[in-house]
Amino acid sequence: MNVLIVDDDRTNLALFSHLLEGIPEATLIEESDPEKALDWCASHQVDVLLLDYMMPKMDGLNFLQQFRQLYGDDHVPVIMVTADAQLTVRHEALLLSANDFMTKPVNKLELRARVANMLALRRSQRQQAERADALMHDVAIASEEARTLAQELVTRLTAAAGYRDPETGAHLQRMAHYARLIARNLGLSEEEQDLIFRAAPLHDVGKIGIPDHILHKPGKLTDEEMAIMRTHPVIGAALLKDARSPLMQRAAQIALSHHEKFDGTGYPAGLKGEDIPLGGRIVAVADVFDALTSIRPYKPAWSQEQALEWMQQGAGTHFDPACVAAFKRDLVAVRYIRDAHLD
Repeated sequence: MNVLIVDDDRTNLALFSHLLEGIPEATLIEESDPEKALDWCASHQVDVLLLDYMMPKMDGLNFLQQFRQLYGDDHVPVIMVTADAQLTVRHEALLLSANDFMTKPVNKLELRARVANMLALRRSQRQQAERADALMHDVAIASEEARTLAQELVTRLTAAAGYRDPETGAHLQRMAHYARLIARNLGLSEEEQDLIFRAAPLHDVGKIGIPDHILHKPGKLTDEEMAIMRTHPVIGAALLKDARSPLMQRAAQIALSHHEKFDGTGYPAGLKGEDIPLGGRIVAVADVFDALTSIRPYKPAWSQEQALEWMQQGAGTHFDPACVAAFKRDLVAVRYIRDAHLD
């Protein structure tokens, strides 16, 4: 461990080194020029700093201030050595985070004991920091593994739903990208944007539980059949809701709420306005826009302009007006997403 001794008097440097010689694990570094000492600190680890107060180029207080700024913390123990016993000097040094003081002439036993104690303190600090780093590393690995597993589950559930639902994988890609675009234009954090993007493809996973004769019926559904179809948000949320992953929890929220309408006439709960989770409001805009501009067995694709006009008319009734405005804010990106993920 490095003990840096800074004193403009070379005799004092030699004396301190002699007095501290033989302390276990201590490497003694002498420097008479405080500016050179700071340069050395910039590229080396300091474990204890033994610092003279009275120096002509830069006094100990100035050195200590720059030393703390260089290291960015006050964990390195500092012992200030001074012939000045004035309390004002000590108070100022304490404010600059000096840890201990010694008055010249120093006592050998006292000096060795104080430096040894400071080294023990520093050793404990470093061990704790290393344990904390190791723990953070383990947590980061575990978090990444959990994130990977959650994403793999989303991918597999999306694929499973795809076997039953005629909507294409390209539709899911487009609407997920549209959802992220809306989230970004609403000013959501990068983390929130990513969460919505990755959760959005599971919005209709509940259709797994809808009977084939209803899900694949070519004509118009009866009222009874429509009531069954409208259970798919509840089924999807039930599939996902108990997962501990934030991704799966957000997917459950979106699955349950993406058919709610801003005026409260949607399903399954008839939520209104901002009572509808934001993820559901965002995905509602992304999903409907892509459905309108895509070919379906029962309709041709609408133009982008037609779809946007229709959605603007529904802003405040079907859709959250803020989400519609956020979507329309970057139509260049909308076109790019559509072209990049063709059926």
